[in-house]
Formats: sequence, C-alpha cells, structure tokens
Amino acid sequence: MLELSLIIIILLVLVLPVAISAVERQLELFLFVMGIVAVSLTHALGTAPVWSGQLFKEIIKDPLPITVAVLVAGMLVWRFRQNITGAIVAAHMRVGFRLFVFLLVVTLGLVSSVITAIMAAIVLVEVVSAIGYSKQVEAKLVVLGCFSIGLGAALTPIGEPLSTICIAKLRGEPYHADFFFLLRHIGLWVMPGILAIGALAALLEPSAPHEQSQGGYREEKFETLRDIVTRAGKVYVFIAALILLGAGFKPVIDRYIIGLPTAALYWLNTISAVVDNATLTAAEISPLMHPDQLRAILLGLLIAGGMLIPGNIPNIICAGRLKIKSRDWARIGVPVGLGIMVVYFILLEVIT
Repeated sequence: MLELSLIIIILLVLVLPVAISAVERQLELFLFVMGIVAVSLTHALGTAPVWSGQLFKEIIKDPLPITVAVLVAGMLVWRFRQNITGAIVAAHMRVGFRLFVFLLVVTLGLVSSVITAIMAAIVLVEVVSAIGYSKQVEAKLVVLGCFSIGLGAALTPIGEPLSTICIAKLRGEPYHADFFFLLRHIGLWVMPGILAIGALAALLEPSAPHEQSQGGYREEKFETLRDIVTRAGKVYVFIAALILLGAGFKPVIDRYIIGLPTAALYWLNTISAVVDNATLTAAEISPLMHPDQLRAILLGLLIAGGMLIPGNIPNIICAGRLKIKSRDWARIGVPVGLGIMVVYFILLEVIT
C-alpha cells in the first residue's frame, strides 16, 4: 500500500508540472505539498517514523546556503549590471568572437558552483543581450552555455538545487558527504566536459554583418530588487520541498532503484530533459548506492538536463528571459546532449 501510494506521488510529481501550466507556475508550492504528503504517508505506513526533529532541522537549515548565495549574487549583478555589460562588450571586441565565447562558456561553467547556476544564467543573459549576433548564433551560444553551467554548478552544494539535495541525502553513513564531496567524486568527469563544450562554442560561425538585421535575442524586462528577493524565497521553498520528497520516497528508492544496473541508471535519466534534474535527484539518490551508481545517476542527470528547457534552472531562466522557443532549444540541445551522453557512457563503461 505504501509503495503504491509513493509511486503514484512520484508520477504526479513528474507529470503534472509538464502537463499543467498552473502547476508549473507554482512548482515550488506544489512540490512542497507533495513532499509533506509523501513524508506523512511513509511516517504512517512505513516501518520506521520519518517525521523527526532531524528532518525539521534539515528542512530549515539545508536550503539556507544556496538561498543566501542566490540573494547576494543577484543583488551584486543588479547593482553592477551596467559595469558588467560594459566589460562584456569591451572583452568581446578585444579578444574576438571565438576566444570570447570559449572563455565565456568555460568560465561560467567553472564559476557557477560558486556564484550559483541561477546567477551564471543571468550573466549569460546579459552577455547575449549585449552582443550583436543573429538569433541562430545566439541560440546555440545560450544552449551550450547552459550545458556548461549545468555541469559545473553541481560541484558544490551552493551551485544548484541538485547538488544541495545530493549532499543532504549523502551526509550520513557511509559517505559523510561534505562541501567538496561532489567535486572529489565527479570533478574529473565534469571539467573536461566543460572544456569540450567551450570548444564546441568556439566552432560557431559568427554572423556576417548583413545578418545583424535579423536581430538577436534581447532581455525584454530587467530585474528589480523585488524579483531577486522573490526568486531567493522560491529557491528556499524548492530545496525544502525536495528534502521532504527525498525522505518520503526512501522506501521506493531502496526497493526499486538501488538494484538497477549502472548503465540502466545512466540512460534512465534522459528523462531529466523534461523533468527538473533536482526533482529526480530527490527521487533517486540513496546512501545505499555504490559510488559507480551515484556517478552514473549524476552524470546522466546533468547532461540530459541541458537538452530541453524544463531540464534545469539555467535553461528555464535563459529561455524565459530571452524568449527562446522550445523547438529552437530542442533543435540544438537534443543532438548535442545525446552526443555528450554517448561519449560519457563509453568512458563510464571503459573506466569504471
């Protein structure tokens, strides 16, 4: 009875945000309610109580670092927006298109784990709004930039919700995950990927002068301080919701997910293209998993998350603020993402 109920909740969590726009708009609140329901069911019907002082402590404490990071970085970008834009234009003119986009994509990927994926995405939006290339070139740059940000932000628990939830779930035995756990565990896998994506960006052909008339993507509405504070609050609720879901889903994870082969776990997470990868992390990660399983899950989630707009937060921010259509994103993201997934799968099979 418990497992069936939790499977139904998992399906609702995966399907409703994609199928119903009202749920997507209020995703944080929806996930928070679903998390409370999942924990309550597991507490009432499971073999051990789930509601506890420790869980309440995690709900209150664990979202704080990434929330503060999002708030502080957002205010800095808001305050120095003109300076940032000016520096971007000057650097672009000085170093040329190819080196500029390589450095942009690689730098945003590497620093996103410090300034958060959300802020890295906002900087990417500022860059695209400031440079003057065609929509075709800028769309490719945005998608590749989001792939890089999605990979790099996972290296610390303040980078993005996926890494925050992963560290929270692996904090105890046997991993005792600390701030640098993911950097140690997948850093050597992620960094070459960021460099490779930067190299792909450098292969883009800058638009010819006559193509400028097509008009690139531009941010239509600038953020206010209220927007920044509201976003930070939503991030807090989102992380708290995922902690609840992870605690509630534990019986299903232990019974059905842990026993899957590493290759199956990797390819299963192509669903991350249409479902936020942090939500899937809450539904899949368990401290009972072997390190190879954890690596396969995380890499599958991080790569597939870049293929379509709903896959991760940077995609959603960039597509929303620059008005990039889903089909335009998919035309670029799906072939790039599948290619990267195949390469990583071969490496995982050979090395591990």
